[in-house]
Amino acid sequence: MMDNLIKKKSIMIVEDDREISDLLKLHLKDHGYSVTKIFNGRKAMQLAQNQQHDMILLDIMLPDLNGLEICKELRRQRINTLILMLTSKSDEIDKVLGLEVGADDYITKPFSIRELISRIKALFRRMDAYNHPVGASERLDFGALKIDGMNHKVLLNGKRVELTPKEFSLLILLAKHPGRTYSRGNLLELVWGYQFSGYEHTVNSHINRLRNKIERDISNPEYIITTWGLGYRFNDQIDKETINDRIF
Repeated sequence: MMDNLIKKKSIMIVEDDREISDLLKLHLKDHGYSVTKIFNGRKAMQLAQNQQHDMILLDIMLPDLNGLEICKELRRQRINTLILMLTSKSDEIDKVLGLEVGADDYITKPFSIRELISRIKALFRRMDAYNHPVGASERLDFGALKIDGMNHKVLLNGKRVELTPKEFSLLILLAKHPGRTYSRGNLLELVWGYQFSGYEHTVNSHINRLRNKIERDISNPEYIITTWGLGYRFNDQIDKETINDRIF
């Protein structure tokens, strides 16, 4: 019997090739997902802004508005729906850009339905783990900045900060180990799961967006510090009384 949680997941397919879209819908419905099909970029953007979906399968090459622009704008608006990009096998730069603008994963055409379903399930598992983290110890207090891993909440000066899953994962990983420097490759492997070179700029882009949300002055950050030539670390010189991962 298929898990009830999976049956409730909704996926929006944004693909202008109607045959591919029909095929994807057929297989996704067979796996218990509810599916919406959209064939152009602007309508996809409008629907993503006004209706809640659990995931968007987003082709890059679309009429009106391409997938990279859609992804970038949704993340700018802090819409954190899972996004799985569909790219052409030859367009390596699109994969890099897709991850940099906030996509959660990508799959290259042509792909097998089995691989696609596997990627979708992996993303949903990651999201479920992210929404229901284990252990109250992931509640960290750094004075003005408070991180509640149990409830996936970040407060800055008492106000909630909306982070994407990747931004939150980066923040809590760094904050749990103040003073420890992580290379871009380390962060890429630990947060994204990619173990090959060429995607390190994705980390830079997410760090910059994270800093824009939590730092008073991004040119002189208080929390996420650059270790020049190596990577990033969480500042271990913040108020010593609140640096010890105490529950708030």
